[in-house]
Amino acid sequence: MNTEQNTCEVTFHDKTYHCPISMVMDLIGGKWKTVILYYLKEESKRFNQLKRDMPDITEMTLSLQLKQLEKNGFISRTVFGDKPPVKVVYELTAFGQTFIPVLDALSAWAHGFSAQS
Repeated sequence: MNTEQNTCEVTFHDKTYHCPISMVMDLIGGKWKTVILYYLKEESKRFNQLKRDMPDITEMTLSLQLKQLEKNGFISRTVFGDKPPVKVVYELTAFGQTFIPVLDALSAWAHGFSAQS
């Protein structure tokens, strides 16, 4: 029996992950979350602006992914006005902004890889 402590373990929001990549994938895994973060990295956007940026995503999926990103602390949702139609704006939180270097690295990798093919 191995009694050594796993040095790869990370804890986030009272949850321990045995691998740091497991934590990242739990928070931003899936097809759309990273794409949403990419489109929010430069400026805040409304729901319809994000939908235009990602024409292949359904409104239901976009709504669900935005809620999950908000729950995980990556984005904030601000509602302006109290009578319909209200204006809702999504933007990166300070925590979400810490992910920008990762988005930039992924983008650079994709551009470098696509240049080779």
